[in-house]
Amino acid sequence: MRGRRTSRGLLAGATVVLSLAFASSASADSFIVLYKGNAVPSSAKADVGAAGGTFVHAYDQIGVAIARSDSATFAGKLGKDSRVDGVASTAGFASKLEEPDAGSGSSGPQPGPLPNAPAADADPLSPLQWDMRQIHTPQAHATTGGSKSVLVGDIDTGLDYRHPDLAANISSADSADCNTGKPIPGATNADDLDGHGTHTAGTIAAAANGIGIVGVAPNVRIAGIRAGNADGLFYPQAVVCAFMWAGERKMDVTNNSYFADPYEYNCHNDPTQQAIWKAESRAIKYAQSRGVTVVASAGNDSDDLSHPSQDRTSPDDTTPVTRDITNACNVVPVEVSGVVGVSATGSTTQGTSEGEYADNLKAYYSSFGVSAVDVTAPGGDRRFFTAESGNGRVLSTYPVAKTCTVPVQDPQDPAEPLAGYCYLQGTSMAGPHVAGIAALIVSRYGEADASGARMSPGRVAARISQTADPQACPDPDTLPTQPGSPPRPYLSFTGINSGAVQECQGGAGHNSWYGNGQADALNAIGG
Repeated sequence: MRGRRTSRGLLAGATVVLSLAFASSASADSFIVLYKGNAVPSSAKADVGAAGGTFVHAYDQIGVAIARSDSATFAGKLGKDSRVDGVASTAGFASKLEEPDAGSGSSGPQPGPLPNAPAADADPLSPLQWDMRQIHTPQAHATTGGSKSVLVGDIDTGLDYRHPDLAANISSADSADCNTGKPIPGATNADDLDGHGTHTAGTIAAAANGIGIVGVAPNVRIAGIRAGNADGLFYPQAVVCAFMWAGERKMDVTNNSYFADPYEYNCHNDPTQQAIWKAESRAIKYAQSRGVTVVASAGNDSDDLSHPSQDRTSPDDTTPVTRDITNACNVVPVEVSGVVGVSATGSTTQGTSEGEYADNLKAYYSSFGVSAVDVTAPGGDRRFFTAESGNGRVLSTYPVAKTCTVPVQDPQDPAEPLAGYCYLQGTSMAGPHVAGIAALIVSRYGEADASGARMSPGRVAARISQTADPQACPDPDTLPTQPGSPPRPYLSFTGINSGAVQECQGGAGHNSWYGNGQADALNAIGG
């Protein structure tokens, strides 16, 4: 989402944001095959072949199969099967990352109490991490930096397993490439194709090791689940695969800084969109049923997700067609039940001498919604920010081989750095802060039972919301102004799709811009 989002596809940027893009397919298209029951029939492989396709993978737990075919009649033939609820080609149905402007075997949970250890926030680039101070992670780290028993899955473009700020925390056995719709395990297979995934991973779990930065949960393990391709496109078969992989591995948390599905808003009255939405929703619910807390970014359109009126940007790989939409049209994954939705703030209030922050304004690009946003977190804002935050963006890890608009060099390796760092902004940057807090919560309170179960996703989500710092809607007359700019310039950033002026609705306890308030790491771990 150049110049505007962090989610349709990817939801971040150097000021990077996400945008749903729809790419053309190769000679054979991938298909989602949705069955009416929560099982894939034993005859599915033969049925797919008889219809002119190739069977790729079955997710029997949710009644979804992935297939490929270059036959124009494939979907129609297979769809005649009375057991099939829908067959949808995923060609051109993906999310794309854009910028707002310029091992073996599972290492899943083990029974027993979780070992925790504190962490220091004294790495060379820690002074540049205004975002961490804003949510009180340094104070939380005095109690815990998380547990090695806790595993976070970063569903993104992969992650740079060589990065020295991440390498010690990466679980190769739990990492996988999901782009074909079938998981290919291993950190090398999940190598970052874009840079976005490495950035989100660093915010979650960069180690406190004297190199670069420190993540929200620097002691936990992280797995790269590559669902975005080299173009930053997130296809439905990859999204389904990613959540199924996370569920099967009983990961504790997943971060999701992207939008999925054919269109940014997926409407239930369209058969193709309905089949894909159902398949993805089933996969998300399966992961949740296996103990996975799912955190998702709200997007970078400045739109009210709870009151959608138009979709002007889909499909954005070709020529967008403006269409009127209603609440029957949803954004995946942020609007799936039980998902922790996160909007983005900048740093727009100077901290006190004690380092406390309050009333940090929603970032100008961040989407919102009273029914979609549970909490808010730092995502960066290059237009409205304080001097304390430098350029207003969020600093995190980045592959040295990828181009970064605002790069930073670790002073410990000034000649030829092995560790790259980049400033980005977007709700893609906000979500990982909350995913990291979720990991700290599980580390602190998630004693596993004999089945390996930890805290339920509902309990984790409730603690995130209940310990957030409440933030009321701002008075429009107090919104920031800039010399030489029109009056109240903040409100000139209208919804990308709706065209509407951004309005905050609700009270101090819960509202459309901030949900229950700004997530707070110290409050969350009971420090």
